[in-house]
Amino acid sequence: MWLDELYHSISPIAFQIGPLVVRWYGLAYLGGFVLGALCIWRTQRRWGLDLSLDDLLSVIIGIAFGVIIGARVAYVIFYGAGYYLVHPLEVFALNQGGMSFHGGLVGAIIGGSIACRQLRISISTMCDLGVIAAPIGLFLGRCANFANGELWGKPTDLPWGVMFYDTGGGYIYRHPSQLYEALLEGVVLFVVLSLLSRKKPLYPQGTFLGVFLMLYGMFRFFIEFVRVPDAQLGYLIAGFVTMGQLLSLPLVVAGIVILVVAQQKNHPQTGHLPA
Repeated sequence: MWLDELYHSISPIAFQIGPLVVRWYGLAYLGGFVLGALCIWRTQRRWGLDLSLDDLLSVIIGIAFGVIIGARVAYVIFYGAGYYLVHPLEVFALNQGGMSFHGGLVGAIIGGSIACRQLRISISTMCDLGVIAAPIGLFLGRCANFANGELWGKPTDLPWGVMFYDTGGGYIYRHPSQLYEALLEGVVLFVVLSLLSRKKPLYPQGTFLGVFLMLYGMFRFFIEFVRVPDAQLGYLIAGFVTMGQLLSLPLVVAGIVILVVAQQKNHPQTGHLPA
C-alpha cells in the first residue's frame, strides 16, 4: 500500500521553531488565501474589471474573517452534539480543530459582501471570482486533513488504502477520503471553473457561483458514502445519511436555482458599481 507509506512519512507539523509549532493545516489556510487572491486578481484582469490591489486586499480580509468565524460557528452548531454547551470556552480553541466548510462558505459570502458594499464592488461578480479561487483552498485543506490523519474513510481492500491507526482508525486499510475530496472538490472543480472563466463572451453574474455550489454539493454528497461520519453524530437517517450529506443537498438545489436565475437575468460581470 504505497499511499499508506506516504501517509506515515508525513508529520502533521510542517516545522517548529522553539515553542512555535506550525502545522500543515494552518499553512493550508494561509496558502489558500494567498493563492486564491492571486487567482482572483488574474481572473478579474482577464475579465477587464477595474479592481485595484487595495480593493482586492480589503475583500480578501473580509472573506478570511468570514471563513474562519463561519466555519467554526457552523461546526459548533451542527457537529458539536452539545459538547460546547458544557465547554463554552472551547468554542475559541481553534488549535483543537473543528471547522465546517458549509459554515465557512456562508461566512465568506457575508464577510466578502460587507467589504464589497463599503467599496461599492459588485457582490455578484465578486462571488463568481471567489468561487473560481475557492477550490485552491479546498485542495490544500483536504491535503492537510490527510496529513493530520483525520476525516478518514471506510475500510477498503483497494491498493491505495491507508491505515490511520495513530489517529483512531485502527489497523485496517481505509479509503483516503480526504484525497478523494482534494481531487474532486479541489482539482476537478478548479479546472471546470477555470475553463468556464476563459470563455468569451463572459458568462453572466451568478453562473460560477451556481456551478460551484451544484458541483461541490454533488461531490461532497457522494464522497460521504465512503467517509466515516463524525463519531459524535454518526448516521442521522436510515443508517447511512450523514450531516455532511444533509448540508450538501441544499447546496445542489441552490446552485441549480442560481444558474437558472443567472441565465434569465443575464447581468454582465462588472467591477465597481456606478456612484
